Amino acid sequence: MNSQNSNRYAWYVIFILTLANISSFIDRQILSLLVKPIKRDLHLTDTEMSLLMGLSFAIFYTLFGMLIGRLADRQNRRNIIIVGISIWSAMTTLCAGIANYTQFFLVRMGVGVGESTLSPSAFSLIADIFPKNRLATAMSIFSMGVFLGSGLATLIGSGIVAKLPTEGMMTVPVFGEIYPWQMIFLYVGIPGLVIALLLFTITEPSRKNALQVAGQTVKLSFVESFEIIFKHKKAYLLICFSTACQALINYGCNAWVPTFISRTYGWEVPRAGAFFGLVVVISSILGVTFGGWYADKLIKEGKKDGRLRVGVLGGFLALISFYVPLLPKAEWALLAISVPVFGLAAPFGAATAAIQEIMPNQVRALASSIFLFILNIVGIGLGPFLVAFFTDFIFKDENMIRYSLVLLYLIGGGFGLLFSYLALKPYRVAVENK
Repeated sequence: MNSQNSNRYAWYVIFILTLANISSFIDRQILSLLVKPIKRDLHLTDTEMSLLMGLSFAIFYTLFGMLIGRLADRQNRRNIIIVGISIWSAMTTLCAGIANYTQFFLVRMGVGVGESTLSPSAFSLIADIFPKNRLATAMSIFSMGVFLGSGLATLIGSGIVAKLPTEGMMTVPVFGEIYPWQMIFLYVGIPGLVIALLLFTITEPSRKNALQVAGQTVKLSFVESFEIIFKHKKAYLLICFSTACQALINYGCNAWVPTFISRTYGWEVPRAGAFFGLVVVISSILGVTFGGWYADKLIKEGKKDGRLRVGVLGGFLALISFYVPLLPKAEWALLAISVPVFGLAAPFGAATAAIQEIMPNQVRALASSIFLFILNIVGIGLGPFLVAFFTDFIFKDENMIRYSLVLLYLIGGGFGLLFSYLALKPYRVAVENK
């Protein structure tokens, strides 16, 4: 395969993997548009709803993630992703048949199991098909699926929600009588199976930059793998926690902003979701594209910590955006939220590329899965929950949700900025001594 064809194929792989990433985030974010009808029909509080949006998914996503990461360092990564997307699409579809909160919680756990296969396998695979000087750009394009999926979930989902009946039941084959909002899970779950078939058109790449001794590739035990991953633990953990703090804001906002717009400014949730989704799609595409380009540009200029400087910028933009939920009009809030959305999107691809750079091939997927474990426990597990907790137990009024979001920005933005800055020096050392 000549270099031009190889380059085209590499971008084709990115395209397919990004489609899978978009599908996964549509499946996990669609609940943000369904807060009102689910709370009404299943008789839930904001806190119980937040556990469906966050913790139920995050528990198994993170626990299985490390096992999948270890497997992906040794086995065919493409096949692991195919199995995973089939599982999460099937579990999402099964949400259309749940009858109570317990069943809903368990099925959402199943979605987490399936989705835990994608990112660790994809990060490792991408690092084997792209050169170092384009890795942050490639990772950013793949990471665009995070933000496109979240935005499309609210943008497209809001249109579907607006057309569904607001009361009564619907009869569908296999599931029988279901609530109208449950139809959404059929619409977003089934297309994932088509993407699973598309993954058969790519092949598993050969592994590069493996740890070798005397010209022989070293096979590492589980303990040895952890020792290598945490060889530069300060740099690694600061990258993990800085990205996790930014994810805290991202997931918390994705889960609650449509509801915040509805409660605070009186908009219908479908309308709020449509406008918020549009902002997320546009701003996140700009942010993640800029972040990957800028990180690679800094690396070419010889700045070894260039990929992490993007994180400092992202944390700063998130922190100064604490005022957004306090704006007096919905239009102003939706326009202003484009700034933190841009800032939160920019560092993600660069951060994943930074981790891949300092890890040998044998531990890349496991290192990515630990990174995702921290990111998702903090981001998915705590982001939606903290907003609901502040609303239910601190302010004790669901109409005070805007102040819960202010606290989210201050906490996530402040710690994200701090950890990003503290990571710069130890990461430079890690790059020099990898």
